[in-house]
Amino acid sequence: MTSHERNLPSAVAGEGDPAAPVSISTPFASAAHWRHHARIEQRVVGQLLQTLLYEDVLPYEATIEPEADIAGTRLFTLMLGKRRYCVNGWQCHSFDLIRLEHFTLVVEDSSGSPAPVNLQRFLVDLETALGDVAIQPGFVNELTQTLIKDVQSSTWLMPFIDPPQLLDADVLEQYFTDAHSYHPCYKSRLGFSLQDNQRYGPEFAQPLRVGWLAVPKRLAYQGTVSGVALADRVARDAGPHILASLDDYLAQRQLARDDVVLMPVHPWQWENVLIPALYPELASGEIALLGEGETIYTAQQSIRTLAPREADKPYLKLAMSITNTSSTRILARHTVTNGPIITQWLQRLINTDETARAAGLLILGEVAGVALDERAFPDTRYNDVYGKVGAIWRQNIGEFLEDGERAVPFNGLSQYTRDVEGEPASPFIAPWVASHGLEAWTRQLVHVATLPIIHLLFAEGVGLESHGQNIVVLHRDGWPLRVALKDFHDGVRFSVSHLARPELAPELEPVPERHAALNRNSFIVTDDPDAVRDYSCDAFFFIALAEMAVFLHRHFGLEESRFWAMAADEIKAYQRAHPQHGERYRYFDVFAPRWEVEALTRRRLFGDATPQIKHVPNPLAPFAPGEEAAC
Repeated sequence: MTSHERNLPSAVAGEGDPAAPVSISTPFASAAHWRHHARIEQRVVGQLLQTLLYEDVLPYEATIEPEADIAGTRLFTLMLGKRRYCVNGWQCHSFDLIRLEHFTLVVEDSSGSPAPVNLQRFLVDLETALGDVAIQPGFVNELTQTLIKDVQSSTWLMPFIDPPQLLDADVLEQYFTDAHSYHPCYKSRLGFSLQDNQRYGPEFAQPLRVGWLAVPKRLAYQGTVSGVALADRVARDAGPHILASLDDYLAQRQLARDDVVLMPVHPWQWENVLIPALYPELASGEIALLGEGETIYTAQQSIRTLAPREADKPYLKLAMSITNTSSTRILARHTVTNGPIITQWLQRLINTDETARAAGLLILGEVAGVALDERAFPDTRYNDVYGKVGAIWRQNIGEFLEDGERAVPFNGLSQYTRDVEGEPASPFIAPWVASHGLEAWTRQLVHVATLPIIHLLFAEGVGLESHGQNIVVLHRDGWPLRVALKDFHDGVRFSVSHLARPELAPELEPVPERHAALNRNSFIVTDDPDAVRDYSCDAFFFIALAEMAVFLHRHFGLEESRFWAMAADEIKAYQRAHPQHGERYRYFDVFAPRWEVEALTRRRLFGDATPQIKHVPNPLAPFAPGEEAAC
């Protein structure tokens, strides 16, 4: 048994067939299933309220609470309809973020009597307050499903064998169940029934195998980075049973192996989407389901990315027609095409740059991909097939761990351990902070996380969408050593004219017009250097680092301004050491007084006809270098 397997939850690493069906009880069949309901309903309402206040949708009053345990705590108060909502929270130094303490949320009716926190009543009050602006029914459904599915997952207590700080990165993907701390629809998973959620949600750590389709080459796309043999990769993941079924399929249709592309599909996608979408080809036998592969996976936080049981196999990212955090999780052909191209480009930039090599800059490359080619189908079937079958193979973090190293998702650093009842207990990082010291540990984390982001931005002109779920921290006994970056198929942005080495710019598959019309923010190449800078800054500084700064202040007393001083020190030290990038320091000015960030909830309320953005004060700005250091 490998170390990767040893600290899997016992429900996964138990005796017998590891992929045997798990007995699943009927969700919410008893009162015990609802024991976390009140806490989670307060979170859903509180998190929605938090975004409405921060994105300037609702007016409010905020008064200092002098007797609060944490300095700077405020009482946020607002009237919605005839009810008064009061909750403790903070107006943070980091980007003026508002963070509410959900469990303190209190509702008072018109007589001043307390009323229970209720999501449906809050939505009615909100609609009254917004007047002519109608709340989209889809948004209401996302919120409701988030509440129900979070209640469901909170009743499922996985018996992890080891303390959470000793768990491997892939197991921590199941341990960290808090999900997105800002988006109000953090666990909506539209398309999943409750049984689906329990079968495929990451919190439940259920083992699964993927299906394998045989698809004629004329209907398919496939690509890899140079030197990666896709056929060998697929054969290893699929296993001998699938290869034997493929041989039968080829013999029956008198085809050669090169006439067919093997494509993995998520079992939920097959059951719910692909049979009606592809029934003409399935009925004729042109496309065939060959069966389930032999590799055993568990879902990561993103749900559609699957971690293999063996650490020497790659992760598998699959198309899924579910909606989570208000985004449909299909996998379009052009992104599957671009994944290996971008990986090869980034790896070339790293390999040919002394600073990047010396810093150990690490990416989890997307080494291969396959997808259904929507262009090969009649236009009338475009919506049925676009993005519905696609897969990307991503390098496993286990390939890069040295002796004594472990890895943890960055967004897990600001989460909690859980007690035996499933309630949040203590900060996950508390033992590490105690062991290494708050100041030293924080400075080291900021150093290892910030360096690769700013190096690629400043030295190369490449922006990355490195929010907390796209950064993996490698550590030894909790001491951060380096980070691995991931998710590049649609997670980079650059302007060719602002690249340090434009001659190396990749030739990418363009975004289809229909795709761009539906998602105006889905682009990689731009002429606007601010769009490149904001892409990195929004994901990394505004989301990943800000969450860490607020968490460290709240639980360990580290002043947020001190945290941002550390980040600024890191950036300025880099700029002093590399004056040759001075022009790009001006193009991509991370010390600008204000940044532009996306207003997520406003988008769901008011749509995209008008860009929903918010200009926020930059906490790095007070530490901007003098002219002599910035050039």
